Amino acid sequence: MTAYRKKPVVIEAMQYGPETCAAICAWMSQEHFPDPEVCGVCDLIIPTLEGDMTARPGDWIIKGVKGEFYSCKPDIFAAIYEPA
Repeated sequence: MTAYRKKPVVIEAMQYGPETCAAICAWMSQEHFPDPEVCGVCDLIIPTLEGDMTARPGDWIIKGVKGEFYSCKPDIFAAIYEPA
């Protein structure tokens, strides 16, 4: 068995919530913005390379190395990422 280390990669990310919902949707070029009444309070559906993913308020939205978007739970995000 050989040990491997994950290559360091700088990513772009924003935490999903009421104050960031519109900016995240614009950043992702979402065609269908959530209803402004619930934007950042309800779930956000993110089309990913593996299919649709649900982001809940407080989750982080990450832009991957190929320009793809996906969500990440706050505890996992904190364990893996730090400010660059």
